[in-house]
Amino acid sequence: METLTRDRPIAKLLNFWVARSRVIIAGVALAGIALHLLLRFGARCEPSQYQIPLWIVLGFGGVPLLFGLLRKLANLEFGSDLLAGLSIVTAVALGEYLAGALVVLMLSGGEAVEGYAVRSASSVLRALARRMPALAHRRREGQMADVPLSDVAVGDTLVLFPHEICPVDGTVTEGRGVMDESFLTGEPFKMSKTPGSGVISGAINGDAALTIRATRPAADSRYAKIMQVMRSAEQNRPRMRRLGDQLGAFYTPLAVLIALLAWGISGESSRFLAVLVVATPCPLLIAIPVAIIGAISLCARRGIIVKNPAVLETIATCRTAIFDKTGTLTYGRPRLTDQIVVPDTDAAHVLGLVASLERYSKHPLAHAISAAAEAADLPFQDVTEISEPPGQGMRGTVGGHTVRITSRGALTKAPVPGVEQIPAHAGGLECFVVIDDHYAAAYRFRDEPRVEGASFIKHLNPRHDFSKVMIVSGDRESEVRYLAEQIGIGEIYAEKTPEEKVTIVRAETLQARTLYVGDGINDAPALLSATVGIAIGQNSDITSESAGVVILDSSLEKVDEFMHISRRMRQIVLQSAVGGMALSVIGMALASFGLLSPVAGAVTQEVIDVLAVFNALRAAIRPRELTDFEIVPVAAPLGSG
Repeated sequence: METLTRDRPIAKLLNFWVARSRVIIAGVALAGIALHLLLRFGARCEPSQYQIPLWIVLGFGGVPLLFGLLRKLANLEFGSDLLAGLSIVTAVALGEYLAGALVVLMLSGGEAVEGYAVRSASSVLRALARRMPALAHRRREGQMADVPLSDVAVGDTLVLFPHEICPVDGTVTEGRGVMDESFLTGEPFKMSKTPGSGVISGAINGDAALTIRATRPAADSRYAKIMQVMRSAEQNRPRMRRLGDQLGAFYTPLAVLIALLAWGISGESSRFLAVLVVATPCPLLIAIPVAIIGAISLCARRGIIVKNPAVLETIATCRTAIFDKTGTLTYGRPRLTDQIVVPDTDAAHVLGLVASLERYSKHPLAHAISAAAEAADLPFQDVTEISEPPGQGMRGTVGGHTVRITSRGALTKAPVPGVEQIPAHAGGLECFVVIDDHYAAAYRFRDEPRVEGASFIKHLNPRHDFSKVMIVSGDRESEVRYLAEQIGIGEIYAEKTPEEKVTIVRAETLQARTLYVGDGINDAPALLSATVGIAIGQNSDITSESAGVVILDSSLEKVDEFMHISRRMRQIVLQSAVGGMALSVIGMALASFGLLSPVAGAVTQEVIDVLAVFNALRAAIRPRELTDFEIVPVAAPLGSG
């Protein structure tokens, strides 16, 4: 696997400073302000002494921030931080060094939070690289040695130990077991592997060791291609304009205009300074982050981890909801849905025989059959002569009957009496039962939809203004369409690779802001490409790193809770910010007429700040209701025939 970065030491140092400068400035500002207060009120030093820490803060932190703001001004970007820069200059001109240092702390602290969210995107690639093994166990002439992935050639024989991650794409040559490919392919179940079966890099091996023959070098493997898509998705991820910037875009020019008019009409520069002091956008710089932090805290208490604070402000504006299928709208586990038995055969008797045999199997469908028998309260019988020949299914003697469970292909190659009654393929997974060398039944399986799925999907439009809901899945079209009909989604895209998912998400994002909900590695690029990405469950650190939000419990109800917390936070933010700005405008008017001095203006602004912050603190309080849909389970009875 190629190295993610090859920077020289100087470049690395520069990148580190760019990434960490705001955090360092915020730390210096906090330490300088604390030292100033200690010298002033604790040691009771002279002004020339206790002002020194503030001068250091303004010099070390204020000057770089001002240069950054000048670049924004040159690009005609008028955000709330620009007014903060003017406030720093004004505070220095007035000799109000403590006020200027506080503005430096607020501005650098807010940008540090933003920087963390941006850096978390690149951590996705690091997490991908960490997950992939660096070595492969290559076997040659009876000897096994660990070699770097770059040395693995097509045709090499590799040994894959239990629970290891497959290093390259290949074909099984020895061994039998199962592999978990769900995070890569979207297929909902662990897949059986026998000699001749294909394996893909990044899949997790089960309990048995497998020997594989490499069919592609590591650089061309499925996992490497996902990494390539991830890089592209990260570079092209949509930019979200923060609410504070939107409000500051008109508030900043208004404040400057009022200040200039006050100065021009009165001829007194002190009025210009007084207006800017009153106009310091603390409701934007303090109240909004306080509300966001409160909402993040509330989310954490509800099992919802917010990795990118911007999504709290943005999800309410999303109008297209895109869902992965497996593990997102379903539980990712098979359920026996149809028993199609031959005429004059007791379906319960057949199920009892099959379930008794399947208790001894590790096949992905064995648990589904056993669960169906337990639900029907069928007793398990003693089994003897159990065998599971490669590629031929499982066989044994149950209650005096020979029972064989096999596939459509194996049964077609070695037909038995009654085989002409096999039903046509209807999509999904299936197996066939042969009792006493006569065809007896066909079993069909479906991935089990989430109990809250239909109710959740139904309420997205009337309650959250989503005008379009769709499924984009790597699973078979028949499975995706079956689920879509069950839960009420009309538009589907099935059998899509991670690359194709990204293309679809980007196209939808060009039309409207998108919400993407998924759970597997194959969803990670799409999560990055959507306006808001939500990962469900803790199955993959890659998905968690890619998403703006991680739902620790695999539940769509938690997705609804997040949307409600976000909407309530946005309302509180608007109350605090708009209300605070309205009061500031009144204060600016008074200052422009000379009714407020710069010092009185600073006191007035502090009162406004306290009111805005106290209102913003409400975002951390849990409201009475966090969901607004009633769960109505979709009936899915076990079929028989």
